[in-house]
Amino acid sequence: MNKYTKISDNKLVSLYKENLDKEIVGILFKRYTRFVFLVSLKYLKNEDDAKDALMQIFEKLFDDLINHKVETFKSWLYMVTRNHCLMYLRKKQSDLKKDIELKKDTEIFMENDINLHLKENKVNELKADTVQNAVNQLKSNQKECIKLFYFEGKSYSEIAEMTNYPEKKVKSYIQNGKRNLKNILTKQGISTLFLILLHLIK
Repeated sequence: MNKYTKISDNKLVSLYKENLDKEIVGILFKRYTRFVFLVSLKYLKNEDDAKDALMQIFEKLFDDLINHKVETFKSWLYMVTRNHCLMYLRKKQSDLKKDIELKKDTEIFMENDINLHLKENKVNELKADTVQNAVNQLKSNQKECIKLFYFEGKSYSEIAEMTNYPEKKVKSYIQNGKRNLKNILTKQGISTLFLILLHLIK
């Protein structure tokens, strides 16, 4: 690297464009490390961010020096550093705004989700009350067997033993009770009796 140490900045830039010797960028890096760091710190107000910017800017120099016309290296490097920092700050602000919007959207979603669950619970409570009222309108033997079978999960044989009804009668009371329930609930706008009953006993 000694052959480049006494050559001017602009001459080094020209030489780099000619032979793409990466050692030249190393010389420029050494000359302007503190300069780029201080300019970055001025805009970013954070040492760690400034150090990151320093490395990112010099990594970009390998391509930028080829693709841009550089008349005065230090002035050009200042503009590159300034623009890099401003872009970083804009991105950081944009990311912060997105985070705030995401948080807001998440809060709205959770609030709506809670409201939805509350509404669903309210609807389910209304369905439960409607079914209970409908069951209470059945004949006593049908009502007794329906409650034991659907709400308490008893089997035909268990109901027969508990009620002293013959098992065939138990099945008949349940079948007739289901049919009567369906008629009652259909008049009240609820026709999916089986699903409602499953919901109540799950």
